[in-house]
Formats: sequence, C-alpha cells, structure tokens
Amino acid sequence: MSARRSADDALTTLAPDRTSPIPLWFQVAQHFERSIASGDFPPGMLLDNEVVLAQRLGISRPTMRRAMEQLVDQGLIVRRRGIGTRVVQPKVRRPLELTSLHDDLASTGQQPATTVLRFETLGAGAEVAGRLRVEPGSPVVLVERLRTARDQPIARMTNWLPASVVTFEEDALVSSGLYDLLRRTGVHLHSASQTVGARTATAAEARELGEPRGAALLTMERETLDDHGTVVELASHLYAASRYSFEIHLVHG
Repeated sequence: MSARRSADDALTTLAPDRTSPIPLWFQVAQHFERSIASGDFPPGMLLDNEVVLAQRLGISRPTMRRAMEQLVDQGLIVRRRGIGTRVVQPKVRRPLELTSLHDDLASTGQQPATTVLRFETLGAGAEVAGRLRVEPGSPVVLVERLRTARDQPIARMTNWLPASVVTFEEDALVSSGLYDLLRRTGVHLHSASQTVGARTATAAEARELGEPRGAALLTMERETLDDHGTVVELASHLYAASRYSFEIHLVHG
C-alpha cells in the first residue's frame, strides 16, 4: 500500500465526535499522533494544507490550525514557507514521560526536600486565564516552592493550576512531586510544551537559591495538557546553574 493511500485511509477513519467533552482540535491532533506513530503518516510525508484537511474532516479551519499547532509543539511535524507541512517523527517513538523534579531527584538518590512558600486559591488574571484557557476570574491555585537536594537549594518553582484539579492539601507537596499528586487524583498527563532559557539572578532570587547576586540561572516555562486537551499546569521555574543542568536525549530516526 502506498504512503498516500495509507494516509488517505487514516483520514477516512477520523470522525470527530462533536458530542464529546474533548475539544475537536485535540481529537484531530490525537488521531494524527496515532497515525504518525503507526506509520500511516511516515517521516517525510507532505501533508495537505489546513484548508484542504479542514474540508476533508468537516471541521473549521481554526480547529484544524489548532490541531496542527499542537503537532508542531510536540515535534511531530514541521512547517516551512513555500514547502508545506511535513511529518518528521520517526516510526518508532519513545513514550513521553512527564516527571517532576522531586521524582527525578529522588530516583538518583539526591535526597529532595521541599519548602512550600505559597499555596493559595486566587481569581485568574487576564494573562494566566488566557494561558490556562479559562475565563478571567476563574479560581486557580498558585503554588510556590523551594526545592533542595542534599540540603542545597536548587530550584524555585512557581505553578498555576486550575482549582478543579487540585484536590490535595499543601502538606502533600512537602513529600511528593506535583505530577505524582495530579496522577493520584485521576489527571492523565498527555504532553507539554517547554521552553528553557537563562538569565542572571536578582538579589532576592540569589538569596533563596544560595547564590551570589547576578549568578547564572536556568529558566524553564512549561504548559502541560491532559488527555482531554485541557491545560492543567503552567510552570515557571528557576534553577541554580551551578548545581543543575537540563539533559535532553535525541534519537536519530
């Protein structure tokens, strides 16, 4: 069977459920994700444009665009002006495992400890509401923590979560990672978009992290989705660069 015929068959089997609470764009993105993983959409395949795909699937162009943006964020497709949209993910995929810093440190014997600096339910401001995709003023939980390893401060973490997913108490964050607590309450983490950067520490940040003022900090911004396409976490973390680094494994296709 040709790649094009296989792709056409994969699209034919997609029938978005308009009665489902799962957004249409997320249903479409998940179908494409499965088709890429199965090889129905092989690496290098050129996809039809958004207009054509939207028409074939009977959905709006904005819905199709949002699905494609999700696939781009996951690194499954790339877009190039004048070339189009191509599949880039190899047929053999490693499952994405979202882990918390607490779990990563504990698994390597780093003796993690957590001080909860803030645990408060607030009305979402415009920016947070927009990123969490909730109405302004909706209840959200702000969590601020200082994480240490072997008694050395390593990270200052700020997280915003919809109040509906926070069924645990503040004390639980002292001994468990945030993702572990979310999973225990039935939240199924699906994917995340993460941006890593660097900057220098302010005086207050330096004090908290045991660093000199102006020391290098690693920054991490993350948006995490569950398997319904709902944003369940916004994260903004600061790491002491002298004691922490990010490790990324790249697999050649």
